Amino acid sequence: MANLITSIRIICSIALLFFPVLSTSFYALYIVVGITDMIDGTVARKTNSVSEFGSKLDTVADFVFVAVCIIKLIPVLNVETWMYIWIAVIFVIKVINIVSGYVMQKKLVAVHSVINKVAGALLFALPLTLRFIELRYSAVVVCAVATFAAVQEGHFIRTGKA
Repeated sequence: MANLITSIRIICSIALLFFPVLSTSFYALYIVVGITDMIDGTVARKTNSVSEFGSKLDTVADFVFVAVCIIKLIPVLNVETWMYIWIAVIFVIKVINIVSGYVMQKKLVAVHSVINKVAGALLFALPLTLRFIELRYSAVVVCAVATFAAVQEGHFIRTGKA
């Protein structure tokens, strides 16, 4: 069941490509994708169906959703240079975390901290706020939380708390 929910997330993510960006239909499907992302893991745990395949499928679904969002949202957003720079810094920190986690533990390490979940939720909510909060203001909040989450993740990985 959980893998079916994750598969629906992949299909809905791809379907977003065919809806006008920031339209009501786009937002409705976007929210469906978010809900399926929240419930697939819970369903897997509740039904004792957690699997390596399900975990990898979830990662693929996340990747597809992020790629679609980049394709659809970046062209219509007024992303200022400082935002690109800040996002690049967060990306570099995350890459360092992945590499150091692999070097230290010989496997890919994922940190599911509260602040990482908050950063993910804020990032997901950001497009939903575009109609009433200017991107430059919401981007500061999202980038600040994501930076803290990335730094904390690195700390957890390097101190063995991951």
